[in-house]
Amino acid sequence: MRTGNEPLHARSPLRMRCGLALWGLLCATAGAVAFVDVGRPEWAAACAAVAMVAVMDLAMVIRHIRQGPHYQPGRDVPPYEPDRGRNEAFEIRRDTRRRPGSKP
Repeated sequence: MRTGNEPLHARSPLRMRCGLALWGLLCATAGAVAFVDVGRPEWAAACAAVAMVAVMDLAMVIRHIRQGPHYQPGRDVPPYEPDRGRNEAFEIRRDTRRRPGSKP
């Protein structure tokens, strides 16, 4: 079932993103420690930079989860209405009729 009318109200699977950010943080931290032990400071710095990006992503995801159903809807929150060819943000209306001679 669709849960958003992209691109205006797209929703993200935040719990999966949280797990992936945690996995990335653990791998990057382990890589940084391993490269420090081996004596490769350049690679350790690169892994530390990736770990920092994972920490920032994790903080943003946790913030969105805590904000409630607006960002992480439950089963009781109905999906947004489908787009139906109108984009109110840019006042653009797509022509949904087919032109003669056009391919589907």
